[in-house]
Amino acid sequence: MRWSAGFIACLGWISTARAAEPPLSIERLTADGWEIAGYAGTLDNRSSLILFRRKDRPYLVQCSILYDVTRSPRVVTNCYELH
Repeated sequence: MRWSAGFIACLGWISTARAAEPPLSIERLTADGWEIAGYAGTLDNRSSLILFRRKDRPYLVQCSILYDVTRSPRVVTNCYELH
């Protein structure tokens, strides 16, 4: 019982720590000085990948963008760090 209570408390701490920082977005990256290092689009123009770099950071950030008229919202963006 003691182990499960500690584990649940740890999970709550992790979720609040991640909730405190805003998610990565293309707008935030460009405002923070990130440059586009690469771009790849698909043949049907429904999705794209944009790679960002910054000279003072040892990692890259990749954003995938999906455009789907059957979804709401139609544009779904997911950005994540590549270490």
